[in-house]
Formats: sequence, C-alpha cells, structure tokens
Amino acid sequence: MENKGILCVVSGFSGAGKGTVMKALLEKYPSQYALSVSATTRAPREGEEEGVAYFFKTQEEFQRMIEEDALIEYAGYVNHYYGTPRAYVESEMAAGRDVILEIEIQGALKVKEKFPEAVLLFIMPPTAEELKRRLVGRGTEDMATIEARLARASEEAAGMEQYDYIVVNDRLEACVEELHQIMISEHHRTGRNIEEIHKIREELKRFSKGE
Repeated sequence: MENKGILCVVSGFSGAGKGTVMKALLEKYPSQYALSVSATTRAPREGEEEGVAYFFKTQEEFQRMIEEDALIEYAGYVNHYYGTPRAYVESEMAAGRDVILEIEIQGALKVKEKFPEAVLLFIMPPTAEELKRRLVGRGTEDMATIEARLARASEEAAGMEQYDYIVVNDRLEACVEELHQIMISEHHRTGRNIEEIHKIREELKRFSKGE
C-alpha cells in the first residue's frame, strides 16, 4: 500500500473536544501522525518554542510566504496572521506521516481546494445539550461568552455536509480509535494506490504471455 502520508483536516465546535482528541491520537500513534504547526506573526509567549508551538514570522516574512504560495491557507485574527506552511506539511507527508491540521470550516474548505485528496473530518458532541454542558464545565468563561460560542456552533453546523466524515466524541478512546480506523481505510482507497494497481496488472500480463 502507498506509504505517503495523508492530509487530514479536523474541525469541530468549540467545546467538542477536538484538541483533546488530537492530543490523545498523537500520544497513541506517535509514528503515524504529525500535528501541523502554524506560522504566525504574533510574538512568542513564555514557554513557546519555535517550530513546536508555531513558526514565528515577521509581517514581512509572512507576506512573502503569501506571495510565494508557501501557505496552504491563512487568515487574520486580532491584528495578526496565522497560516499553514506548505513545506512542513509536504515534508511530513513525504516521510509517511498523516498530517493533522486543526482549523475552522472556512480554512478547511480552502485546504480542500488546494489539496483535493485531503480528508475533511468533523468532530461533534453527541448532543447540543452535552456541548453546552462541556462549555459550562470548563469554568473559564461567563455565560455571555458561552452563548456566543453556541451561536457560532449553530452557524458552523450549516457547513457540516461538506466534510467527508463525522465523528461523535462521546467517549474519548472510542473517538480516537474511530478516527484512526478512518485514516487506515483512506490509505486503502484505490485512488491512493494507482501505482500498486498498475504494478500487479503488468505482472499478470507477463504471466498471460507465458513469461
């Protein structure tokens, strides 16, 4: 089977637990997956390492990356830019690792335009009530902020059909394993194994010719 990695774009509502799922997936299968590292124009915070938390860029460097098509996608948030460096993703995939890119819906659809073979996966809670319970349970935000997040989730739900797979994060371990099995299945798609198909065809032709 093909040993080139696959780009997997993961989205989900705030509070759905996608960050926790990604962390658990990488801990369980560290040799198979790599989490994409974003480039940003914001300054490093205490304890953040270059190339681990982010690739830290100046405004000029980031602008050059945009002009050179060195970013798969990018967006601006609160006076700073964030984007996905193409070189990092492609080098990890060439090394045989599946690259997990955790971004919101608009960014995910941009990635699909540039990488049609990318797998789009949406993580959702079992119910809207459970989503609200998790947001409240964090204890880090007031109700106005939580209600704003729920309103945002309602808007995002309109784009869920554009994803290839939906995974319900009810129990963490089960969700991680479902995601892993999806990626294994993707490696077996015929479209990702054209070379193997051609190879066996040629070998069989030689048999039919008595070679």
